Amino acid sequence: MNKYVERLYNGIVKENPTFVLMLGMCPTLAVTSSAINGCGMGLTTTVVLAASNMVISALRKVIPDKVRIPAFIVIVASLVTIVQQLLHAYVPSLYDSLGIYIPLIVVNCIILGRAEAYASKNKVLLSACDGIGMGLGFTIGLTLIGIFRELLGAGTMFSKGILPDSYEPITIFVLAPGAFFVLACLTALQNKLKMPSATNKTGTSKLSCGGNCATCAGDVYVANHGLMEAEKVAKKAEAVAKAKEAAKKKAEEAAKQKEEQKTDKNTEEKED
Repeated sequence: MNKYVERLYNGIVKENPTFVLMLGMCPTLAVTSSAINGCGMGLTTTVVLAASNMVISALRKVIPDKVRIPAFIVIVASLVTIVQQLLHAYVPSLYDSLGIYIPLIVVNCIILGRAEAYASKNKVLLSACDGIGMGLGFTIGLTLIGIFRELLGAGTMFSKGILPDSYEPITIFVLAPGAFFVLACLTALQNKLKMPSATNKTGTSKLSCGGNCATCAGDVYVANHGLMEAEKVAKKAEAVAKAKEAAKKKAEEAAKQKEEQKTDKNTEEKED
C-alpha cells in the first residue's frame, strides 16, 4: 500500500482515535450533543493536527530534544489561536457552540501524541497525511456519536427533522449522561463484533506504566525507554541467533551431501 494512503488508513480505521485508541474523550463526550458540533470539532482538530504535524516535522532537526514538549505546545497553541480567531470571524455559531473546547485543543492528547510519536521523526508530507488521517478518524467518531445523540434526543440529524412528529425525543441523550450512554453502547457493539479497541485488548503491556496512556503522568518515560531499548536488543540478538542457526544447518546439510557423494563414489569404484 502507498505509504501516504497507509497513513490515512491508519488514522481513519486501524488506529481510530475515538473507537480504537480511546483518546480525546473530553471533547468526544462534551461537544457531541449534535452532529454539527461533532463534525465541526473534528474538522477543527484535523486542521490543527495537520498543520502542527507539518510544522513540527519541518523543525524536527532544529528543536532541541530537551525542550521538544514545550516547543510542541507553543506551536500547537499558536495554530489553535489562529483557528479560533478564524472560527470567531467566519463561523460564529460553531464558535459559540464549541466554546472553551476550542482552546483546549492545545492539550488534546491526540495532537501531542502524534507530534511526539510521528511528526518529530518523519518527513513533512508523511506527517501531514498522518495528521489528516488521525483528524478524519476523530471527525468520523465525533460525528457518529453526535448523530446518534441528536437523533434520539431531538429526532433530527444535522438540524433537519428525520423522525416523525409523533416521536417523543429522549432528551437525556442531548444532555451530559447521553454522551456516556452512546459511547458505551458503541463500544459494547465494537467489543461484540470483536473489532480492535483499547477496551478489548488481551494480554498486558511490558511498559512500566502498563501501557495505559490515560493515567500516564510522563514520569515513567525513562523506564519505558529502557524497556523498549532492551526489547530491541533482545530482538536483534534473537535474529542473529536464528541466522547463525540457519547457517549452521545449511553447513551441516552441505557436509552431509558431500559425504553422501563421497560414499557413492567409493561404492562405484569398488564395483568397477
